[in-house]
Amino acid sequence: MINIGDTFEHSFSFTQEDVVLFAKVTGDNNPVHLDEVYAANTIFKRPIIHGMLGATVFSKVFGTMFPGEGTIYLNQNLQFLRPMLVDTNYIAQFEVIEIDREKHRATITTIVLNEEGKKVVDGSAILMHSEKF
Repeated sequence: MINIGDTFEHSFSFTQEDVVLFAKVTGDNNPVHLDEVYAANTIFKRPIIHGMLGATVFSKVFGTMFPGEGTIYLNQNLQFLRPMLVDTNYIAQFEVIEIDREKHRATITTIVLNEEGKKVVDGSAILMHSEKF
C-alpha cells in the first residue's frame, strides 16, 4: 500500500535517436529538436529535446515501477522550466501528496532535475490503482 509522503526516484537520459524517433511518431519536426544549424541560431544554441518526450518518463515510471502495473494515468499538469538536452543525465522525482482511498486515486508530484539539481519539469499527476491506493 502506498501512503502520503512516499517517494521514488528514477535516473534517465535520451539520445538524439530517441528525439528523431519521437519526432517521427508525433510528427513534431520542429528544427529546434532536429537541426543543429537551425538550433545554433536559437536562444538554446543547440538542439533541445521535445518537452513531451522528456515527460514520457512519468508514464514509464507510473506504469512499470511506482506504483507499477495496473496504474491508470488520469491527469497530468506540467511546466517546462528549462530545456532538456540529449545525452544528459536527469532524475525524475515523485512524491505522493494526496490519496483518496475510496476512489483508489492519488496525486503525485512529477519533477525532473538536471545534473545541477535544478528543476527542468515541474508538475503533478493523478493516478488510479485499485490495489495500491
